[in-house]
Amino acid sequence: MTLDQIETPAALIDRVRMKRNIARMQSRMDTLGVAFRPHVKTAKCVEVAQAQRDAGARGITVSTLKEAEQFFAAGFSDILYAVGIVASKLPRALALRRAGCDLKLIVDNLESAQAVAEFGRTHGESFEVWIEIDTDGHRSGVQPDEPRLLDIGRMLHGDGNGGSHHGARLGGVMTHAGSSYDLNTPDALAALAEQERAGCVRAAGRLRNEGLPCDVVSVGSTPTALAAQHLKGVTEVRAGVYVFFDLVMRNVGVCTTGDLALSVLTTVIGHQVDKGWAILDAGWMAMSRDRGTAKQTHDYGYGQPCTLDGAPLDGYMLTGANQEHGILANVDHPDRDISVHLPVGTRLLILPNHACATGAQFPAYQALSDEGEVAVWNRFYGW
Repeated sequence: MTLDQIETPAALIDRVRMKRNIARMQSRMDTLGVAFRPHVKTAKCVEVAQAQRDAGARGITVSTLKEAEQFFAAGFSDILYAVGIVASKLPRALALRRAGCDLKLIVDNLESAQAVAEFGRTHGESFEVWIEIDTDGHRSGVQPDEPRLLDIGRMLHGDGNGGSHHGARLGGVMTHAGSSYDLNTPDALAALAEQERAGCVRAAGRLRNEGLPCDVVSVGSTPTALAAQHLKGVTEVRAGVYVFFDLVMRNVGVCTTGDLALSVLTTVIGHQVDKGWAILDAGWMAMSRDRGTAKQTHDYGYGQPCTLDGAPLDGYMLTGANQEHGILANVDHPDRDISVHLPVGTRLLILPNHACATGAQFPAYQALSDEGEVAVWNRFYGW
């Protein structure tokens, strides 16, 4: 299949750009001397994860147990479930571990740590659990200097034997500096990367000073992974959106529009000439409602239109989106000749604000090779 045979709207992966992005991140992690565990929630696609593994990634990170189940079935066994575990999800986690999956869980509170330990003890399983550390006030986690960090560590460590009779064992600490998405200068990103590193390493040190094991120190976001000056004390890094990048990351300053590997293929279906609009068959059901660039230095509306060879249509953006209709317009002045410039039937690419959200709108990707051939790569859904 070739590009002109694809029905629109469709999620299109530029495999050349994707592989370049993967190589860039892996090379950086190799240079910094840490293992790399990609977060596969961005693509939720076996072929993409295989490309990351082939480049040198060790293990994967997932955001749902459905992802863990699907990727384990596809041959990935070293999996971190990077959302705080609750008791109701432990039976599925147990089933994965009993099937041979090396599944790691995370907690950030004593109640969840106790629930894991008790469930594991009841079922003769010792779950490996990492403690989530809050290094930037962005979301969840235990602050590095909080007293409860040690209480959680003791609950997970139990008697220290690490046997199945306890139900859990402390594997390490992890953090995610999500506030990096709000930054846009190299100095600010480097400073946050150091804050992320130092906070997680400090938490690990406190646990070790109490005689508690902490083998893994895991940090990461795409911006901080690319901005870190050194990673002393860190054992692994996690990042996800780097595989495709998106317009939010372009505004953060860690990529250019030429690095964006995911786009939506769309067709012009009509015009409102008096308003200078071209109407597309890609609305928010294709692009998502994510308006992540609205609060950044450059607002891309619902996405940046490009020609089929990837060249941005300067001055134009997807200014509006209904469920199945997108509105493309020149943001500086109405283009009264838009029906001439972009006649009905014209095909375009729209670069997304948030690659994870846009990818989630589609059951599969159309993966374009450098020879122009298109392969269908299926995508996972659900929780």
